[in-house]
Amino acid sequence: MNETESQRAELTAAELPGESRIEQQLRPENLQQMIGQNRLRENLSVFIRAARERLEPLDHVLFHGPPGLGKTSLAHVVAREMGAPLRATSGPAVERPGDLAALLSNLEAGDVLFIDEIHRLPAAVEEILYPAMEDFQLDIMIGQGPTARSMRLDLPRFTLVGATTRAGLLTSPLRDRFGWVARLEYYSAADLERIVDRSAGLLGIHVEQEARRELASRSRGTPRIANRLLRRVRDFAQVADGMDRAIDRERARYALECLDVDDSGFDRLDRSLLLTLLEKFDGGPVGLDTLAAAVGEDRGTLEDVVEPYLIHEGFLARTPRGRVATRLSREYFGVPSRDGREQPELL
Repeated sequence: MNETESQRAELTAAELPGESRIEQQLRPENLQQMIGQNRLRENLSVFIRAARERLEPLDHVLFHGPPGLGKTSLAHVVAREMGAPLRATSGPAVERPGDLAALLSNLEAGDVLFIDEIHRLPAAVEEILYPAMEDFQLDIMIGQGPTARSMRLDLPRFTLVGATTRAGLLTSPLRDRFGWVARLEYYSAADLERIVDRSAGLLGIHVEQEARRELASRSRGTPRIANRLLRRVRDFAQVADGMDRAIDRERARYALECLDVDDSGFDRLDRSLLLTLLEKFDGGPVGLDTLAAAVGEDRGTLEDVVEPYLIHEGFLARTPRGRVATRLSREYFGVPSRDGREQPELL
């Protein structure tokens, strides 16, 4: 890990720039403050309590799921619940085996090491991680050429918390070394409404129940989006007529319309993808590269950010031949079906 990444990992909430500092403040500090993911929280609470009673570090944990569901927040919660420091980095930042070796050798007993986007670790770095996770030992090479020799160093027992949005890209040897693999699911509208209420209190603003419900219904099942929309609605309300009165449903709807977020939480890119698929390709199937070129967006953005929610809600399907718009998409946009019959609009 280079010096810049190391310094970034050590930033406190007070030192973070504006939006990042607010994000940090809105994160739950412990399991009691977390909302949603009930089964995951219950299981994690048991594992943490058992580890603390045995005076042992928590076993290695992997969190996976779509972006914005709280994987990073959970890593911070694990560290706080275990009463241990959190060392944070990301897969792309650990470029060489020496970077990981330096990071591991500086850990102390009980520390929590968080690696975000762990599926992006280079293969050579991942090989160093195997004995560190399993045997708490670090294999390093000393010297070069014919005189090079391997040395094995003992490491203190630590907890590795990995996070990834692409669990399928993890190698089996790495995935199997985690003691618990947990998937985060999209949040219900009721849970998102509670999250908006909590965040509004932390931000010092009052949001009426109908406005909270409006924000929750358009947040794509994702707390990060709910908090972001809340902050943008606050900005519109503040500029329009100050913060002297509560944010009601009308103020929330006006701000969300200005942000191009519709009643289903679809933004301009979501609608562009679905309409392109329906109007230019007759609903598909069409390959992802072709679809990305047609909407003028990177395929990685479509695959990792846009598609998961559309597939979860039943508006898009992945098939061996390509992407296909479902009946719900045709109904939503009022596009005729292939046999020429008009589908009713989705209210």
